Amino acid sequence: MFERFTEDARDVVKVAVAYGQREGVRSVGAEHLLLALLDREASRASFALAALGLTGRRASVREALSEARRRGGLTRAETDALAGLGIDVGEIVSRVEEAHGAGAMAGDRRDGGRRSGRRTFSRGAKDVLVGALRTAVDRRERHIGDEHILLALTLRPGVPAEVLADHGVTHESLLRVLYGDGTALAG
Repeated sequence: MFERFTEDARDVVKVAVAYGQREGVRSVGAEHLLLALLDREASRASFALAALGLTGRRASVREALSEARRRGGLTRAETDALAGLGIDVGEIVSRVEEAHGAGAMAGDRRDGGRRSGRRTFSRGAKDVLVGALRTAVDRRERHIGDEHILLALTLRPGVPAEVLADHGVTHESLLRVLYGDGTALAG
């Protein structure tokens, strides 16, 4: 599948792996793909994000992703559902962090974050990459670009889609910016 990726899409995957490595996690997640997309410049995805007003709010996106990671990767909808059952996720996070340190629920760390070697991709990240392929195929495009990864992130339920939607980036808004009336506008 990666042979169909454009250079921009390959760079997104490489930077996502670097984010995972810096965090010392076992696997690269969908949130790492989003972080890598936020770093892009002069690509179709970066154009779309800028057109939707996200350029000046990247720090806010990063903060929202960090807060979700601190909650163990739960979306706000999941947190609200648990609250409906009488489970206070904020209280649980506070108690776990009190006992084990800040960020203790942040995910799949091992060896104190010093793990080296090859990173695998989480189920979520794999789903996003497969979704990017499907998006390109559905649009009858030969190559998978970073815009297809961004579109796939908005389709897969989870923290990245929630954070993007909170910042005005939805699948529908991306389609309008990228393709308008059926012709590519970005890039």
